[in-house]
Amino acid sequence: MQRENEPEMPEISVDKVCFVVVKSRELFSEDEGARPDASNPSDDGARVTLTDAADRTVRLELREFINALDTDEAAALVALAWIGRGDFDPADWRDAVREAGARRETSTANYLLGMPLLPDHLEDALSAYDRSCQGFEERAARGS
Repeated sequence: MQRENEPEMPEISVDKVCFVVVKSRELFSEDEGARPDASNPSDDGARVTLTDAADRTVRLELREFINALDTDEAAALVALAWIGRGDFDPADWRDAVREAGARRETSTANYLLGMPLLPDHLEDALSAYDRSCQGFEERAARGS
């Protein structure tokens, strides 16, 4: 039951948003100074995670996840990013979703992955709805 004057919760599951937060943090926190080389990951302590090869894997996984969202979820994810960025207030949820659904200049994945502060924006928006990603990785590991 929603209390009066309480912002609506977006129509996308918190776990889906948190997956995007975790993966985009992983993607955007790559060591920019590392360059791929011809070494063997088992010989070099798996440092390949700091190379472009790892970046491509995470980026591909995140892109595929976002592309697999249905139209309403994709619009909700963009709306959350906008709310977290301060373009909309949480109380303007329906307007944000409507505008996000009408946005057509590029794919949703390309648009969102072009936001270097995407994980921060999404977490800020979740916070505005009294939600968080705290414990997400543990829940995901348990299969909840």
